Amino acid sequence: MYKNMEAKSALNKLKRRIPYGWDLNIYRGCEHGCKYCYANGTHKYLGDYSFDSDIFIKDNIVEVLERELRSNSWNREIVNLGGVTDSYQPCERERVLMPDVLKLFIKYKTPIIISSKSNLILRDYELIEQLAEITYVNIASTIITMDENIREKLEPNASSSLERFEVLNAFSKTKASVGLHVMPIIPYLTDSMENLNSIFSKGRESNVTYVLPGTLYLRNNKKEFMAFLEKEFPEEYGRINPLYVKGSAGKEYKDGLYMMVNALIKKYGLSKSYSKPIKDRLG
Repeated sequence: MYKNMEAKSALNKLKRRIPYGWDLNIYRGCEHGCKYCYANGTHKYLGDYSFDSDIFIKDNIVEVLERELRSNSWNREIVNLGGVTDSYQPCERERVLMPDVLKLFIKYKTPIIISSKSNLILRDYELIEQLAEITYVNIASTIITMDENIREKLEPNASSSLERFEVLNAFSKTKASVGLHVMPIIPYLTDSMENLNSIFSKGRESNVTYVLPGTLYLRNNKKEFMAFLEKEFPEEYGRINPLYVKGSAGKEYKDGLYMMVNALIKKYGLSKSYSKPIKDRLG
């Protein structure tokens, strides 16, 4: 269900500034329905709403964003889109807010990062390509499994993994930095050598600029995620649950995983530097 809301501000200033200091979310809620998403509980203060089915559209976001970007105090810092909600989730196909948002970033020469799990981003290829000609742009996609049966349960309304690789490959032909985010790596579900080898191999084929791996970390969603696993992956649940006494798996597990991940990154000649493309472009 789509609901309209008025945005009082567009850019959200973060406590940190590296690698970016600002967030922009043009929607509240995300239809992709990723079961591991840490933001699932962020609707609670609004009332009895579901994060993945009650989507709030900030209808005035373009006007508010322009007011902020044209301010004399705006220093053209990097803005991250997709930190909480995906800008290219299904409702964007109907509401079409992103083209006007991108035109503003072009107008005010503002560097951006877009993280998306949707191939709808290809609709705006020319605008993103134009922005990448004048400033830093990073297009990133999270890809955690090449098994579509597993992916459809974990990320029911997102694009397929192969479609996301097509997105990364397409933008690798522009001046944008292209990031493959392999996170969260879920123990006993997506952490096999076969799966990770397929992902990094495909990353090499897609000419990604860098890869960013990360293990599953359960912030405020442990109860919900474990309930999902118990229902959909009962065998894996029995092995995963004991690992997560706290918010993350133990050091022994992570050390073994990263040894395998780093070996694969080296095998395919991939970079792990998220910041190097920023320094190369912005100095």
